[in-house]
Amino acid sequence: MFKKNFSPFLILSLLTFISVSGFSQVPDNIMTESGTILREAPLDDITGSSIKQTKKLLPYEPLREADVFWKKRVWRVIDVREKMNQTFTYPVRPLFQIFLDAIKNEEKPMRVFADEDFKQEMNQEQIDKQLFKIDSVPIQDPVTYEITVKEVKNDLNFADIKRYRVKEIWYFDKQSSTQKVRILGIAPLIQVKSDQGSTIGETPVFWVYYPEAREYLVNEMVFNPANDASQISWEDLMEMRYFSSYIIKVSNVGDQRLQNQFGSGRDMLLESEKLKQSIFNYENDLWVH
Repeated sequence: MFKKNFSPFLILSLLTFISVSGFSQVPDNIMTESGTILREAPLDDITGSSIKQTKKLLPYEPLREADVFWKKRVWRVIDVREKMNQTFTYPVRPLFQIFLDAIKNEEKPMRVFADEDFKQEMNQEQIDKQLFKIDSVPIQDPVTYEITVKEVKNDLNFADIKRYRVKEIWYFDKQSSTQKVRILGIAPLIQVKSDQGSTIGETPVFWVYYPEAREYLVNEMVFNPANDASQISWEDLMEMRYFSSYIIKVSNVGDQRLQNQFGSGRDMLLESEKLKQSIFNYENDLWVH
């Protein structure tokens, strides 16, 4: 009998080889009936991801009308050019593209509306009219110098969306004695230009009814610039309010926006901040008084 001594290094190397061979991420070959070998697509990651497929939408907690002690409708704007909001324009999967794909969903298309009260549902023809603009471009023939007008179809690009308008309701729930907020709608805004090409305003492309859009957003992941392994869904981002915004309107007797009263400069932003603080302080004032 011979006694064999195996070094710890040799044993560790053997175990590592077996582990790597058994759990490597090399795609398996699939043999078809005709004898053709099909190879699975390469995995663009080190592990498979099941978070997106298994994430379930949590319904809102039941709310009785009698429990709503106080509520206020608020309109605010999210400017995607702010640093905190840069994830809205992530080129691979911007929020506007997510909305467009949800609208074109074959199994269950997402509804969009022409108004912020969600009464005028838009059909596909109306949506296409908003997404595709027809411009008349003069073209000069290099030989005859004759000028002809040609119609060019311009697709609305996600980079054209600089701001989003959000409609929400802040309310005080007597059942839990807490102040809460629910988003009602989100509208991507597109700039309106004059015949001379100068910007004269902005208008919603369409209004998305957020309670319905949650089922689409819950499976769409938000890019995390700090850590690719730690992601949240767009539904999480909106519910946890991981965005920067400012108020442009609070329900009032004249149904006026702050811009109509204070202009679009520093005074409007200061008034917006005052309204924001007054809403946040409402709950505290109830307990103090």
